[in-house]
Amino acid sequence: MSTAILTGTPVPGSPLEGDLRSLGFDVRTAPDAAAAVGLLAAVPPADRVALVDQRFVGHLHALRLALTDPRFPAAAVTGALTAQPEARAALSLALATVTNGTAANRTDAKADAAVRTGGAGLATGPGEPATRTASAELPLADRVGAALDADGTAVQHPELGSLVAAVPDGPAAREEALAAVAAVDDEAVRLRSAVKARDGFFTTFCISPYSRYLARWCARRGLTPNQVTTASLLTALVAAGCAATGTRGGYVAAGLLLLFSFVLDCTDGQLARYSLQYSTMGAWLDATFDRAKEYAYYAGLALGAARGGDDVWALALAAMVLQSVRHFVDFSFNEANADSTAATVNGKAVVGTPTTALSSRLDSVGWTVWVRRMIVLPIGERWAMIAVLTALTTPRIVFYALLAGCAFAACYTTAGRVLRSVTRKAVRTDRAAQALADLADTGPLAELVARAVRRPVRALPGVLPLLVALAGAAAVVGVAAFGPLDSPLLILGALVYVLTSGIAVAHRMGGPLDWLVPPVFRATEYGFLLVLAARADVPGALPAAFGLVAAVAYHHYDTVYRIRGGAGAPPRGLVRALGGHEGRTLLVAVLAALTTAESGLAPELTVIAVLVAVIALAESIRFWVSSGAPAVHDEGETA
Repeated sequence: MSTAILTGTPVPGSPLEGDLRSLGFDVRTAPDAAAAVGLLAAVPPADRVALVDQRFVGHLHALRLALTDPRFPAAAVTGALTAQPEARAALSLALATVTNGTAANRTDAKADAAVRTGGAGLATGPGEPATRTASAELPLADRVGAALDADGTAVQHPELGSLVAAVPDGPAAREEALAAVAAVDDEAVRLRSAVKARDGFFTTFCISPYSRYLARWCARRGLTPNQVTTASLLTALVAAGCAATGTRGGYVAAGLLLLFSFVLDCTDGQLARYSLQYSTMGAWLDATFDRAKEYAYYAGLALGAARGGDDVWALALAAMVLQSVRHFVDFSFNEANADSTAATVNGKAVVGTPTTALSSRLDSVGWTVWVRRMIVLPIGERWAMIAVLTALTTPRIVFYALLAGCAFAACYTTAGRVLRSVTRKAVRTDRAAQALADLADTGPLAELVARAVRRPVRALPGVLPLLVALAGAAAVVGVAAFGPLDSPLLILGALVYVLTSGIAVAHRMGGPLDWLVPPVFRATEYGFLLVLAARADVPGALPAAFGLVAAVAYHHYDTVYRIRGGAGAPPRGLVRALGGHEGRTLLVAVLAALTTAESGLAPELTVIAVLVAVIALAESIRFWVSSGAPAVHDEGETA
């Protein structure tokens, strides 16, 4: 439930009350501040509440942005303030403080400065017709917002752009404000803002020009972003089924359906922005369903190729491994640097790097921005390429093109990030270091090693733990690639990997290149399964490995989106139950070494895949349904 308390002097003929009701608010009127205190106390504590000045003049979408966005505990524009349940206590205190006049000395200076400068959201939008000169003349909502800020409760002030939000002082100012409202098309602004600000070339010029209208169509029919996300998933699964037929007609239908699935994939985010329906679960569904769609389509292509006598399961698995590792490079780098602080020399901050300076210079040349966005093969360009090649060529050619494009993109982005990391002087925060430790997915075996060697490892230079992790990766993957599979040497390689993994995570992940450690673990585990299944050369081994990598990758993506949503990493019990990356690698190595050529490796990998999927999915679904994590809108991978 949402309740709006109208304050100040009533304005005959004002549409404000109707606008608030259209936004889902139950409207109540308070003739003065003391009455507002009583009405606020009567609103159930679990409800959102808003204070709105009755003289407010502005666009409906300005009110929508200020009063209905679920991501912020408190938000405001001129003349309107809202608080969600978690900020209700602070709002009550601020309102009582302003009403009793006890916060005048603390809030007046702040409010006066905001009015003089037009800052802090107190006079946003170009339609503010009059400038007040004293905080006593400010609307009650603005004074309460200033008190909230002064007391340490952050008040979000949305960017209004050309939208108007004002509280005019008299009839002439009101007419001026109404004229400013009439001069701007509220709906056109809302529709434009539904499109992601930074997107890929294909999405920006080939999808968004019409998908935003589909988003509005969905909003007007009461559809939610999660429903559109689910429709996108189902469409992609049908596309995968068409590809699995192995016929030219099936491939053409698959390509068209994959493109339509991408249109829906863009639409769900645009619908979320258009209708302000943000949620942590929605961000998680969007991200995980994107991976499910893409990897299911890879499997469909592999099944279709098999019907034509061409075995491309190794290519399909390699594409999934490469794409997943690319994503984890992105995730790990971003988490490591999201809140890093600049280093200082002689009390002065050291900021900027040669690579960022070059990037800024390139950005000043318009066409280079689009080229750089395209060569990293974001989801829009990638899916368009897959769809077109599916319709016109063969699955093998699709995977060759995909592997070449993704490999180039991975080298380009990773090299740039490594250069930034080694040249940038910054201090990683404890939160970032913990996020990297959580992304590592360390199991009980590596934990034991880490505890045993923590003291000597902490004395090692910063880059050595990464080098140790790379050495362990080379050992286990090298043995799988070149050694005998039915030999204890395979188990020895996995044990070396357990040891090096423990050493790598035994110290605080605060070094400039420590963000590479989790992606190295991902590449090692997934690559080990790929090489092992390919060399086993028994029926069903590669499809089983594909299923196992998909199940493990789901767990890893789930970890990422819990951290991004501010909900923290999965419980340690879940990570230990799944064995950690090093435990699963050792288990598969033992099974491979003990498995006879006649029995093959497929049944064992299938059983592990099912167990991992069941455990990870059960905990993930339980968490996302019941977590109550704060609403977020994660833009995810650039479309």
